[in-house]
This record gives sequence, structure tokens and C-alpha cells, in this order.
Amino acid sequence: MAGGLANKASTDKVLMKGNEAIAEAAIRGGCRFFFGYPITPQNEIPEYMSRRLPEVGGVYLQAESEVAAINMVYGAAAAGARVMTSSSSPGISLKQEGLSYIAACELPCVVVNMMRGGPGLGGIQPSQSDYFQATKGGGHGDYHLIVFGPASVQEAADITCEAFSIADYYRNPVMILGDGALGQMMEPVEFRPVEEPELPPKTWATTGARGRRPNIITSLELEPALLEELNRRLAAKYEKIKRELVRFDTYKLEDAHWAIVAYGMMARVARAAVDKARARGIRAGLFRPISLFPFPYDSLARVAEQVRAFLTVEMSMGQMVEDVKLAVLGKRPVHFYGRTGGVVPTAQEILQALERIIQNEAPQNANGAWQKEGDAGAEGFWATGGFN
Repeated sequence: MAGGLANKASTDKVLMKGNEAIAEAAIRGGCRFFFGYPITPQNEIPEYMSRRLPEVGGVYLQAESEVAAINMVYGAAAAGARVMTSSSSPGISLKQEGLSYIAACELPCVVVNMMRGGPGLGGIQPSQSDYFQATKGGGHGDYHLIVFGPASVQEAADITCEAFSIADYYRNPVMILGDGALGQMMEPVEFRPVEEPELPPKTWATTGARGRRPNIITSLELEPALLEELNRRLAAKYEKIKRELVRFDTYKLEDAHWAIVAYGMMARVARAAVDKARARGIRAGLFRPISLFPFPYDSLARVAEQVRAFLTVEMSMGQMVEDVKLAVLGKRPVHFYGRTGGVVPTAQEILQALERIIQNEAPQNANGAWQKEGDAGAEGFWATGGFN
């Protein structure tokens, strides 16, 4: 199967699992080294890599543990190679020390996390409860990963393919943050031709000190002033990333009074809830962050100038909702609806949560203060077309 796919034209559509599409996209994005350790629900990624990488002259190695795997990534990245690892929630936790080292050394690599329910070993069903870990720096120290939350197999493939160039350009680890559903579902996907941006040579890589002074890559800095200088340089890079790499999508938000915010697979369910709401005369819309770090704070803040309230929907007890609140800065109410443990909210549940918000929120008076609608029932209120 893998060999046949390699011979297909880039524009041919194939039906693939999300995990397999991510693996193939990584190879087409230039990945030639993969180090990992099996854990459900991402096992198809290393399985696929074990077949395909030898076909393109690459190296696949199943490490003895997640800790070993991320340190192998560290070594390959330091040598200038395009390298990837993948795991699922508890396995990503074990990689955190290595990720902090990699970020401190400003080494490019790609990490895939297909989230499962937690905490602890939890279960193998889909979840979004690793958002804090991914976006706030799950390891120690002041560092960030670049994090993307794709919502379809096609988007996951596109982002993965591009992620290696992004990692090289910013010299920073990139994480693809999916969930078990994205990894296991099958959708048509096409692998489009890769357009490589012009990237600076990796003069920092440990490629052998022939004709030059040795390169030393280490995250150890015992001099406080020099360590602070490193942190300031990293912080400046993260600010550059925030200016240049923000990505988001919207759906029916142009005339919306109510904004649902969701990412990844949950955004697909929220999109269906928006359609259900519109069918009932509720002017709802969807804001979908694609880049989770950098988070689209400014863009979401502009939405707050238009809508009356926000509903953040996640497969967690509430994590991204904190970034939504930071973006809105109290200008509008921010509500939350979530399911956890591997339970996926339905579009009907989201619609009902939105209906409860509409019953409790009231239009603004001339002074901008919220006021009650009176004792009008929910059905009668929606029948009037919402707040005018």
C-alpha cells in the first residue's frame, strides 16, 4: 500500500486514516527520521513510518521509551535533519523535559499529539484536555511550542507537510495537536505539491567540524546573565511568531449575535450546531482557532465588538476558554460547555447550551447595560429573531 501511494500523483485523492495521512504528509514535507514509542490512539503513525521511511532513504526507530525517543529527536534535529515523533497524552507528558531542551537549543522538529482522555492513563477515546500542556509550555522554563489544531484529515495533512518548513524557519518545535477521532477517522485527502520557502542554511548544525569551528548545542547555561539573554531572545522570537503565524477560520460569523468558539474536531460538531441554530432563527456563528499558539487574540477581540456573548466548546473541563476570556477582556460574557473522559458533545447538546445562554442573557439598553428580556419564553424570544 505504501509503495503504491508513493507513485500516485500529488493531486490524486486517497481515502486514509488521519494518522496515516499525517505520516505520509510528514514524508512529503521532508521528514527522514522518526523516533517514537507505541501508544493508542496514534499507533498508525509509527506503523506507517516503519514501512514508508525506508522507501525514501529515511530511518525509523522504535525507541525503548518516550523519554529515549524525544532525546533521539533532539540529536537528529541538532544534526540538521528533518525529524518527527508522535505520541498520545501520557506519552507526550514523558517527552516534556526533552521538548524543553529542544526549545532552549532552538532546534526544529515536529511533534504529533493525538489526545486521549485523562488525567493519568485515562482512556483511549478522543479528548482535548492537553491544551494547557501544548500551548503554555508543558515542560519547565519560559518556552513555547508552535501549536496547530487541525479540524480535518486534509487540514492535518496540509499543516503537517508545512510544519517542517515552519520549524526550520523559526528554529522551534511545532506540535500538531489532534485527538483520537482525527487520528482514527477516514476521509479523502490529496497531497499537494510542497512549495518550500527560502530558508537560511543550518550553519548551527552539528554536521562535522571540517573547515570550521565546532558547533556546540546545549541547553545548559550556568551564568545567570547569559541565561537571561537566552530567555529574552526566545521571548523576542515568540513575539515574532505571534505577529506572523496567527491562523483562524470563521463560519457564518458576519451577522452573528452569538459566537461559538471551538477548535479541532470539536469545531466540526460546533459548525453543525451553528446550522441547527440558524434553522431556528438564532443568529449564531463559529470562530475556529487553527493556530493555538499563537492564539488569535486580536481577531477574537474584534468579534467581541459584534456579538453579544461567546460559548466555548471543548472536549475538556475548560482550557481554551481561558484564552477566549483573555481575548474578550470582559467586553462580552464568555460561557463554557464541555464533555470529558472521551465523551464527545453532540451538535444538539451545543445548541441546547446556546439556548440556555440566550434565555439568561438580555439585550443591552441605551447605556450599554445588560437588561432582562422579561418573562417571554425562549420560543417566543427566538421567534422575534433575537436581539434587534
